[in-house]
Amino acid sequence: MKFFIDTADLAEIRDLAATGLVDGVTTNPSLIAKTGRNFLEVVREICAVVSGPVSAEVTASDVAGMLAEGRKLAEIAGNVAVKVPLTSAGLKVCRALRDQGIMVNVTLCFSAAQALLAAKAGATFVSPFVGRLDDVGSDGMALIGDILAIYRNYPKLETEVLVASIRHPIHVVEAAKLGAHVGTLPPNVLRQMFAHPLTEKGLAAFLADWAKTGQSILGEGKPKARAE
Repeated sequence: MKFFIDTADLAEIRDLAATGLVDGVTTNPSLIAKTGRNFLEVVREICAVVSGPVSAEVTASDVAGMLAEGRKLAEIAGNVAVKVPLTSAGLKVCRALRDQGIMVNVTLCFSAAQALLAAKAGATFVSPFVGRLDDVGSDGMALIGDILAIYRNYPKLETEVLVASIRHPIHVVEAAKLGAHVGTLPPNVLRQMFAHPLTEKGLAAFLADWAKTGQSILGEGKPKARAE
């Protein structure tokens, strides 16, 4: 499963990219707005930090406007994935951009029928929002299972399921169990995945025992004498 980071915060992206666990980045107008910076400059800098796909979203809603914005965004770097909404106009733009060899992330997917349309339009990624579905009493992860089941019936469909609106590590684990291709995680969720109280407890015990020896792996210090 590929991990994308859902943020436009360059400091967060650089820090997490250093782990080697980050395969891409997703952004949206809301995340860019939080930076208070120029949209194109932020996307350009992210693309320089992460070699994998970087989703940058159009803000127009009509076909001509989305196409113009999408082409502009794709000019920033070769790893830009233009993000378009799952609307009739958005799918027309998806097909046009894909015909030009531009990656497209079709976002705001809330049904299996929509996901099938995105795949037919040639989307590189489709982004079902599991957390937002859970918020309104639906089963977001059930949607992921339905989409994956449909896609597997048709091997010629190459669209990857990018699980979005992830709220906690269990969402990640459940999506991975279903075989989702990508999860886009807020930075705090990825950091939560590192943590477990038994890991911390075990490490503290190991280090305490090591400190008693007076040794250093780098060669400083000598083993403490054992009591007779």
